[in-house]
Amino acid sequence: MLKLGNLLSDVADRTSEKLSHEPKVELKDGSFDAAKLPIDAATWHFLSDVVAVVFDMRGSTQLEKGRSAASTASIYDAGVGSVARILREFDVDFVDIQGDGGFGLFWGERRYERAMCAAITTRSYSDEFTAQIEAKWKTAPSTGFKVAVASSSIMAKRVGIPRHLDLQEPVWAGHAVNYAAKAAQQTDPRNLVITASVWDEIQSNDYLSFSCGCDGNGNHTGLSVLWKDVELDKIPDEERFGQSLSSPWCSVHGDEFCHAILKGDRYRPDVPEGLRSERNLRGSYSPTLVTLARRRAEIRRQFSADSSITTARGGER
Repeated sequence: MLKLGNLLSDVADRTSEKLSHEPKVELKDGSFDAAKLPIDAATWHFLSDVVAVVFDMRGSTQLEKGRSAASTASIYDAGVGSVARILREFDVDFVDIQGDGGFGLFWGERRYERAMCAAITTRSYSDEFTAQIEAKWKTAPSTGFKVAVASSSIMAKRVGIPRHLDLQEPVWAGHAVNYAAKAAQQTDPRNLVITASVWDEIQSNDYLSFSCGCDGNGNHTGLSVLWKDVELDKIPDEERFGQSLSSPWCSVHGDEFCHAILKGDRYRPDVPEGLRSERNLRGSYSPTLVTLARRRAEIRRQFSADSSITTARGGER
């Protein structure tokens, strides 16, 4: 029989033990495998830069009203399962499904390119998902997936009860998932949002910054900057000065652009310098980029000086 006093005493002792012995933190850039996250060992794995894509179905609670359990289940399966498939196709490194949404984590080579292509593809799919729901249920509330992208360093460990796999989950300690989730709360399915550090990484990529120049049917309309300034109020620091994208992939040029991004192509000779200047002014309504650059430089300095972070071989960096 459960004895509450004993349980509280046990967890208090465990807390005291954990706090009195700092765990080892190992740098795992280039050698990280989420499947090998430790649980018994007092070791956390450290990644210096991870990109998080968060997706959240809008109005899922309202979608349940007036429908059978089977109908509601089909909506979740169709939508969330399809986004998981999208993330997989862009070589996501880790996916966590949480009810009517979830997140994907990208690290390693071309993480920003893979994450952004996955996010834009999810934004594009959201229109189709909404259209099919509305066609099947004429009175269905507006839905779709709210999508946001953020990045940061992350520490990871599998936390739970040793030898009980059903009571273990990876913990991702860092701003990336939290900030992407906060950003997703402040947008809608027609506007993909990214935090300031993500914009800082992708803004010089012509395939991500500028439109293809057509109306979606191949008719030329002229190039334009795709992004608009947005302030994400729920994020407490400079990361809140983000960017918003309302355009899905172009049905004519989307495949070409997506493959160029994934290959690592960044420069388009058809973009005029005046438009590049307009692109470079995004975020300049505040001292965001300067402040952000200073903060990230300070984080890198602290990271380099942090003797508690060791290499995977166990020696100090």
